[in-house]
Amino acid sequence: DVPPLDVPELLAYLVRQSGPFLDQLGVRRDLCDKIVESLCSKRKNQLVLRSLAEGEPPTVDSDKINDELDLRIASVLQSTGHCYEGGFWTDFVKHDVSDGKRHVAIVTTASLPWMTGTAVNPLFRAAYLAKSAKQKVTLLVPWLCRSDQELVYPSNLTFSSPEEQENYIRNWLEERTGFKADFKISFYPGKFSKERRSIIPAGDTSQFIPSKDADICILEEPEHLNWYHHGKRWTDKFNHVVGIVHTNYLEYIKREKNGALQAFLVKHINNWVTRAYCHKVLRLSAATQDLPKSVICNVHGVNPKFLKIGEKVAEERELGQQAFSKEAYFLGKMVWAKGYKELIDLLAKHKNDLDGFKLDVYGNGEDAHEVQSTAKRLNLNLNFLKGRDHADDSLHGYKIFINPSVSDVLCTATAEALAMGKFVVCADHPSNEFFRSFPNCLTYKSSEDFVAKVKEALANEPQPLTPEQIYNLSWEAATQRFVEYSELDRVLNNRHNPAKVGSKIIAKSSSLPNLSEIVDGGLAFAHYCLTGNELLRLCTGAIPGTRDYDKQHCKDLHLLPPQVENPIYGW
Repeated sequence: DVPPLDVPELLAYLVRQSGPFLDQLGVRRDLCDKIVESLCSKRKNQLVLRSLAEGEPPTVDSDKINDELDLRIASVLQSTGHCYEGGFWTDFVKHDVSDGKRHVAIVTTASLPWMTGTAVNPLFRAAYLAKSAKQKVTLLVPWLCRSDQELVYPSNLTFSSPEEQENYIRNWLEERTGFKADFKISFYPGKFSKERRSIIPAGDTSQFIPSKDADICILEEPEHLNWYHHGKRWTDKFNHVVGIVHTNYLEYIKREKNGALQAFLVKHINNWVTRAYCHKVLRLSAATQDLPKSVICNVHGVNPKFLKIGEKVAEERELGQQAFSKEAYFLGKMVWAKGYKELIDLLAKHKNDLDGFKLDVYGNGEDAHEVQSTAKRLNLNLNFLKGRDHADDSLHGYKIFINPSVSDVLCTATAEALAMGKFVVCADHPSNEFFRSFPNCLTYKSSEDFVAKVKEALANEPQPLTPEQIYNLSWEAATQRFVEYSELDRVLNNRHNPAKVGSKIIAKSSSLPNLSEIVDGGLAFAHYCLTGNELLRLCTGAIPGTRDYDKQHCKDLHLLPPQVENPIYGW
């Protein structure tokens, strides 16, 4: 016999559910919490008495009051026989665990042999998540037709079939990790945009994860994957969706023509799609825009190869051998936005202060000719060399890695240089926050400070990394941080988050529709309508014909034509 809800309890629930709306009106969240607390004063007194009876301190926080309110409403609804099965926007027909193992699908925007962060890091994440054998893992990467492969992949590498590319990816990974990772690799159709230098999904990417495996989804670059997504809502298909933000798009866009206006629009579109399609968002650093449902955590590790190089350097130094025979270098794709503008500005301004300082620069890219011409015109002591893998033997002998870039979210090359036991001179910027705890990371706040840090690095020897520092750079530590901050541990260990009331078990998650979820569903539906219109897609920069995949994709991936797969077309 459950007593019915009283008026204060109903009002408290209404105020709490109206939080997002009241927030838009300027009503602070703490004020809403106080209103809920005052309305639930009777419940609060009961909790205090219960705490005293159990010998605990008589303190009751707002989270406990909210949990009690949830359980109270759930128990009343259960007593009436009501069961909420979703609303107009939502679909609760989701994956059920039948084989005792959870399924994790990782969806990313690039694939090897393109050596970019969104190709490499999700691959390592898949390998280390699968290594624990607690869950099955699928990595979903874009498949490019031959003409696009020729534009994107280095050294004229092309693949005639997805199987051939999968073998290349697995061999590359095994060489670097030293173990055979047991996870599945699948492909979705993608097209390369020359203007954006990125791959845009073609068709509904979510359809390439079978419904039986649609349990937990990790969207690497959720904003990028969903700008033009026209298909199933990720949070409807999957039980838990985590977005990982890799790229500081706003910083790149601001450098373009009409950059301020474009950045304003993209900022709000990013907020829109991440809110509509993710349960949780992880930002690698504070250098990215503040997104809904987001927390900041570095969930990337370092290729084990670099840690082995660092161990070798430490052994050589212990034996009294000279580990570093060269001074300083910079490595990065040769485009102005990747730190080359900042580098040339710093060296030009302090040419006399750094007299005799020579810097080797490794990189290829669209702005190579312009960068080199500018350096020559300013008579800077820069030695330009072709780009190469950071683990290349020719780079082991350098003592100092210079990285003045402020466009990165989290620079992989900085982490790799620290792992190899080098000094790193980098800007005091949110993207370098994770590295500040390492004694070999020297951050500067001004151009004069840059000169001081370079001279400090030249005059001293790097400190050997401690076991704790080595672990913090590893993919094992990164995977542990990811599981914790993405709330994956909670999802994996306690699927329905049940709570006990008396002798009954009640699931809080399906009590009443949440106002925030209704708003998110409305945003997703609006986005679906807009992305279904080809004219609107083209006006916002989409590649023509990417609402659905094309004939070549059908042939390469053995797919049914879109008109057969989806015979009824709406917006």
